[in-house]
Amino acid sequence: MSTSVATAEPVALSKQGKSRSLYSDAFRRFRKNRIAAAGLLILLIMIVVAILAPVFALHDPNRMFFDHRLVGPNEYFPLGTDSLGRDIWSRMVYGSRISLQTGLIAVGIALLFGVPMGLAAGYFGKIVDTLIMRICDVILAFPGIIFAIWLISILGPSLRNVMISVGLFSVPGFARLVRSSTLQVKEMDYITAEKSIGAGTLRILSRHVLPNVVTPVIIFSSLRIASAILAGAGLSFLGLGTAPPTPEWGAMLSEGRAYLGTAWWVAFFPGLAIMITVLAANMVGDGLRDALDPRGRK
Repeated sequence: MSTSVATAEPVALSKQGKSRSLYSDAFRRFRKNRIAAAGLLILLIMIVVAILAPVFALHDPNRMFFDHRLVGPNEYFPLGTDSLGRDIWSRMVYGSRISLQTGLIAVGIALLFGVPMGLAAGYFGKIVDTLIMRICDVILAFPGIIFAIWLISILGPSLRNVMISVGLFSVPGFARLVRSSTLQVKEMDYITAEKSIGAGTLRILSRHVLPNVVTPVIIFSSLRIASAILAGAGLSFLGLGTAPPTPEWGAMLSEGRAYLGTAWWVAFFPGLAIMITVLAANMVGDGLRDALDPRGRK
């Protein structure tokens, strides 16, 4: 009886150790990273605020209180009012929807085009690889913000075109990342075995190559969201994004720069919101990079 108990325990422990996957282990390490967890908590709070904006906003974001223009923070207006008497807190709450939407959709566009381009370039090589990489080189030849301004000048200023432009100049980064990972994966023995039994290209790419390049894509996406939010705010700051009076953090920051000496709160709080959001997204990205690094597993 004692012998069976002694032999059963190591077997159970070994099964438990094998059942721990890469992602469950990464989640455990991410949860222990306090900085990354704090960044995720900040982003979740902002997402909740954006979804429930009518609940958290104290006033209509476009309502003008002409008798309370450029009023500092007080009980009625927690973050003060702007030059038209609009409540800055309410405008920031509704503006969070646009900023988060810009980051997520722009990265989604980059994923939609960048991942297939990287897979095709890395797997097929030769002419396909050369053509795709030269397209990426042309885009990368321009600074990101200059490329976005050029594209918006063609498409016209709007929030939709800001998302498209930010997403398109992010495509080369995803394409190059996926290409480099695909070049490593396609030389593995199990890929050769799949080819030997007659597996099609689509099956190999979808079932074997793509799952093995997901991890670096997840990490890069989380970091790129921060850059996309910042780029979207910068384009709105230049007047190329949302049209007034739609509340958007970058546009609010641009409006407030004329009052930095007399009403600091008009530009300070939108700028602070951009900084906190970008910082939180970077914290989550760094945490994912550390958690998903296979070298960190024990």
